[in-house]
This record gives sequence, C-alpha cells and structure tokens, in this order.
Amino acid sequence: MYAARSPRHRRGGVRTLTVCAAAAALAAGPLGTARAAGTDDTVKVTYRGHEFTVPASWPIVDLEKHPDVCVRFDRHAVYLGTPGDQQQCPAGARGRTEALLIQPSVIKGRTASENRTARTFRVTADRIAVTAAYAQDRTRIQDILRDAGLPDAAAGTDEGAGVPAAAPLPADATSFRGEGFDACTAPGQTAMDAWRDDSDYGAVGVYIGGINRACVQSRLTAAWLRTQYANGWRFIPLYVGRQPSSGGSSCGGGCEAITDPVPQGTEAADDVVKQATTLGFPKGTVLYSDLEHYTRGSTVTSRVLSYLDAYTERLHALGYRSGVYGNTSSLVTDLVANKSRVTLPDVLHFAHWNGESTTTDSTIPADLWADHQRVHQYKGDTTETHGGVKISIDRDRLDVD
Repeated sequence: MYAARSPRHRRGGVRTLTVCAAAAALAAGPLGTARAAGTDDTVKVTYRGHEFTVPASWPIVDLEKHPDVCVRFDRHAVYLGTPGDQQQCPAGARGRTEALLIQPSVIKGRTASENRTARTFRVTADRIAVTAAYAQDRTRIQDILRDAGLPDAAAGTDEGAGVPAAAPLPADATSFRGEGFDACTAPGQTAMDAWRDDSDYGAVGVYIGGINRACVQSRLTAAWLRTQYANGWRFIPLYVGRQPSSGGSSCGGGCEAITDPVPQGTEAADDVVKQATTLGFPKGTVLYSDLEHYTRGSTVTSRVLSYLDAYTERLHALGYRSGVYGNTSSLVTDLVANKSRVTLPDVLHFAHWNGESTTTDSTIPADLWADHQRVHQYKGDTTETHGGVKISIDRDRLDVD
C-alpha cells in the first residue's frame, strides 16, 4: 500500500511534509507545527488509485507506518489506512472540523451517505472507503470527494437509511454496579481481553455518535458489542452532541454549540436512537448525552436545560431511558436547582474528580437519582496499564439498574 503526495506549484515554492513528521505532530498534540503558511496551498494524495486534492496544511498520516496514532476528527488531517488496535487517544477529546479517513475496502459498488446531524459523509468506491467529517466547511469536503471521482455525497442517502437494526443486546446491557472506564475510541479485542482478565473494570463507556465525537470508532460495531457482552462487559453508551459553548472544558474552541435548544435536543435524541439501533442497544437501555463543563448563567443555563429536556422527552417517546453526563459544578447544580421545571434524566453520570469511588456527592440530594440511577466519573485523563496494554481513560463508579 502506497501513499504518494505530489504538490502543485504555488507561491512560496514547494513544501514537503513527510508522513512521519505529520504523525509526530498529531501524537504530540496541537497541529500548529505541521501547518503551511498559505491557506490556499494544496497537495495531492494518492491512495489505491484515487487522487485527493487537500490543503497542504493538513498532515497526512500513514496508519500502516504509525498504527498508534489516534484518528481524530477534531483537527484537520488526512489518515490513510486502517486505524490501529491500540491507538494512543486522549480520553477527553471533543469537537469537530474537516478531516478524512481513507481506508481499504472490499465492498463492491459505489455508495454515498451523509449524516447531517453528525456532519459526516461515508463513501465507498473501487477498493476504498472514506469517512469525511466537516464542521462549517461542508463544501470543501464535497469538493475533495468529487474531485477524487467518488460518488456525489450530496446526492447520497441519509446515513442509516435502509440499514437494518442489529440483533438486540440483552436488556441489561447498560446495567452495572461496580467499576467502569471510558476511552475516546473503542479498544481492540486484545486490549478488552487483557483488561477483563487483569483489572477490576466491568463496564466500558463507548461513544456511539454525535457532532462533537472526536475519535473515529472503527471497531465499534454490533458484533464488537456482542462479543464484549458475552465476555462479561456492560456499557455506558455516550453521545457527544452539541455543547453548552464552543470553547467549554474539553472543547478548546472546536465544538459545535447549542443554538436552538428544543429542535437540536430532539434531533440529537433521534440520531442517538438511530445509532443505538444500528449497534443493537434495545429499547429500555440508557443513552447518555455528554454535556461538558460550562460557566453557569441565565442564558446558557436556560439553553442547556431546554436542550436536555427535549432530548429526554424525545427518548422517552422512542422507548429509551435518558442519561446525562455533566459536571457537578455546572450541569448537576443547574438540574438540582430546576428539578421542578424540567424532565429530569433517568440516570445521572456526574463528573467530580475527587478520587472517591462512590456514587454519592454533596451536590446531589439523596432523594434524586436514588434508585440505582447514578454513575460517578471520579478520575479523569489518566493512563493505566493492565495485562500489558496501556489506555488513556476516565474512571467511573456505576450503580445503574
């Protein structure tokens, strides 16, 4: 498999960015060191006979040579190949921008679909499959795909249309009492087996969708979930939809924010159910809306609570239970203060990094979420090794029936 780049002539001369340097920049953190000076500069990337013209400022990463690079859609990049089984992903990545994952495919025919809620195109053609994310610049991604001779995604079907529901997981798939963790991308089978045998964890958080889900979920399939369930794991299905603000907490200015709360909360519920059905989560299971920390105030509080109220009401109408993830000093405080004016979520997943593996907290009245309806994220952004496998995680204590 070969990835070639042939730069166009442009002002300032020819710029060369090696795949190795791009991978190093991605692994190290912010991409500023890998950017080109001119925003109009482009390069051509050839993969399996297809030529993609992309901005020269976007790092090109060969995943065969660098399988531990985290494939993320919260920063510009082009990823070539299949994501590795042990990507080194930060636990708290959030956000969305323009990026491409181009990988091998054995699927015959040419297909194109788009998830407008998650702002993602999926295209297959001639031995490749492309997942293309966008934030504000949908046109740029469409142009890149069209110029590569791929099916017109704008004329494609809605993602999930005609896709049959997966065989449902058992009803207790989201029920668990004990230790859990969540990672930005679903771990490979070797990692899951090692952690099952060599740790106290019994539940795993999986990011099943949302416009601000940063990490690619190449392993998160209905088959993967069934295998983990059979091996004793239970799940925390997390949906990273619109956030209280674009720059709050993990977003770093890169998140799509809530602007029209009720329609967007309803839309998020519809989309999370679509993703859950595809993965096999049955009605009655808990689907968590991930709302990162924010600075409380009358406007943002009203916006967040209206969004979450619409999300919960719609999930109930569709037969699912509503969960929410949020910080004790922002979302939890607002929910408790407004408990008589909103439809409270069925399960509270609260973040308070105090290192205490318990589901009680001074900010939560004892009579709220009292019937096995709590998850406590008590430690975040930590790296652990079990069975020789290292993963960056957040730690949780669950008490959910």
